[in-house]
Amino acid sequence: MSERKIRVLVAKPGLDGHDRGAKVIAAALQDAGMEVIYTGLHQTPEMIATTALQEDVDVVAMSILSGAHMTLFPRVQQLLQEKGMTDVLITGGGIIPDEDVEKLEALGVGRLFGPGTTTAEAVEFIRDWFEQRAERAGTYGPYADSRADIGISRAVRAGRRVERRPAVAGWRYDYAGRCGGRGRRRSSRARLAACRVEAGAQAGA
Repeated sequence: MSERKIRVLVAKPGLDGHDRGAKVIAAALQDAGMEVIYTGLHQTPEMIATTALQEDVDVVAMSILSGAHMTLFPRVQQLLQEKGMTDVLITGGGIIPDEDVEKLEALGVGRLFGPGTTTAEAVEFIRDWFEQRAERAGTYGPYADSRADIGISRAVRAGRRVERRPAVAGWRYDYAGRCGGRGRRRSSRARLAACRVEAGAQAGA
């Protein structure tokens, strides 16, 4: 299997208009060899979760300086879980009191970085988490040749049946259950086989 790049969504939720830090970390992650998508300012949790799904990211990193971290982190986490993206790391930074950091980490949010943190620390943390997820996930992990494996794993955890079919021109997903019935789309990184995801209610068919 060939190693692929880590995909990171850097997001600025809420009314906070200061994005210098977000741009600095985005540039640092990109320089470290990661694929980075920056959302721009004033994103809602719903917009962030939708973009994370569409971009099929591994990490959502949010920069929050507005003081709304206790609302925004849990909300994005909830939305990602509803979309079956339970294997995505949620991390970020801002002006966050230590007691709030402890509460958010207890909820499953990853490490949160405060003022004075070096970009090297953030890069190392994300890489370490990525490698650990690969070990846990096995063939459906982030080092798989195709992101289709990850999509299948998420679909299974979300309660949908996955049916493998013979290879045709690469991996194909039926996102009817996962993306609101918008039908089939080809995975840009997919190859070697095809699959179809059906509603869990049809699992006995």
